[in-house]
Amino acid sequence: MDISGLYKIFLEHPTVTTDSRECPEGSIFFALKGASFNGNAFAGKALEQGCAYAVVDEKEVAETGDSRYIVVDDCLSALQQLANYHRRKLGTRIVGVTGTNGKTTTKELLAAVLGEKYNVLYTEGNFNNHIGVPKTLLRLKPEHEMAVIEMGANHPGEIKTLVNIVEPDYGLITNVGKAHLAGFGSFEGVIRTKGELYDYLRDHGGKVFINSGDPILSEIAGSLVRIKYGISDVADAEVNGEVTVCDPYLNFRWRHEDGPWHNVSTHIIGSYNIMNMLAAACVGLYFEVKPEQVDHALATYVPKNNRSELEVTAHNSLIIDAYNANPTSMNAALTNFRDMKADNKMAILGDMGELGAVSNEEHQKVVDFLKDSGLDEVWLVGKEFGKTVCPFRKFNDVEEVKQAIAAHRPEGRCILIKGSNSMHLYQLPKLL
Repeated sequence: MDISGLYKIFLEHPTVTTDSRECPEGSIFFALKGASFNGNAFAGKALEQGCAYAVVDEKEVAETGDSRYIVVDDCLSALQQLANYHRRKLGTRIVGVTGTNGKTTTKELLAAVLGEKYNVLYTEGNFNNHIGVPKTLLRLKPEHEMAVIEMGANHPGEIKTLVNIVEPDYGLITNVGKAHLAGFGSFEGVIRTKGELYDYLRDHGGKVFINSGDPILSEIAGSLVRIKYGISDVADAEVNGEVTVCDPYLNFRWRHEDGPWHNVSTHIIGSYNIMNMLAAACVGLYFEVKPEQVDHALATYVPKNNRSELEVTAHNSLIIDAYNANPTSMNAALTNFRDMKADNKMAILGDMGELGAVSNEEHQKVVDFLKDSGLDEVWLVGKEFGKTVCPFRKFNDVEEVKQAIAAHRPEGRCILIKGSNSMHLYQLPKLL
């Protein structure tokens, strides 16, 4: 079946699923394949569970004569083509967001600010890959006036694939840092891949929202039309701002060009988040969200999913940033923690994943920074930190940390918890 025919069916059944365990009544099941699964084997179950149709790419699955099977050449390609076709039909204005650090927080802040004026669809959680992005686009409805779509990558060419599905009108790269180096091959590979968003916009007359103080982004943006934001001492930014206090929540002020200052008290930890806040203000103002609405959205946003969260338990104050970690984000979190006014500081840090050949070097840099950070106690979790030369307490995995907490729980501490998601440090807050 061609995409136009599949789209007619989608309009009658506008919910898609790729999980045979989650089959809303009347939905369309796409039988995707992975390294350890084949969705074609579960297509029949999906129909039994309530799906109206099952899209498969193995003809023998559909030889039962059941007209509810739709045979295509490749299910993933069909899902992506359907999403792009739907996006073109609706013509919704889309802001594409990517970057090494802060893209999920920035996406949510953009959605919050734009949501003050528009009906906005945005990426849920971190569904920002070759499957999550098309599924997000297929949630677009005619009533959506704008969309904010997050795009992630850990290998060259992935952003190019995603932007060709999304076809964004505007783009925002939060930053380019050292992450997924094992997949990208080098820092230069990260720059090239993130820059694929700019490449698409350059070829299609799009515009970018850009941190004017970031030399890498400024260079790769080239001739693109830019709407700029940055720290106040950075010249030539439409929106500029500065941190006023961060103890522990970020308070900052911003203004549009030479206009009046707006003071905002947030519910987010980390002075590094000011760039995400300024980006959201910049996007909002460009789309004519009123300044007071921008203030309201930024002040009321509450982070979730273990990103820059503060949690006060019966025993400790926790700064939870355990969703992801790479050298850039780790340095930002530790610098902020070092500068924060608090007594009895402690850090529980997990390995930074996917760093390839530079893993040893980058983990050693972290512990060298920690030696002079003034923290009272440091626990390091994982095999990569285990290879470092340092005086800190080391654990092989999160299970060993749990045992240590059970034996002697730290109390009266301000504790930073940060590491790659694969380290499972998000399991610790309930124990502390």
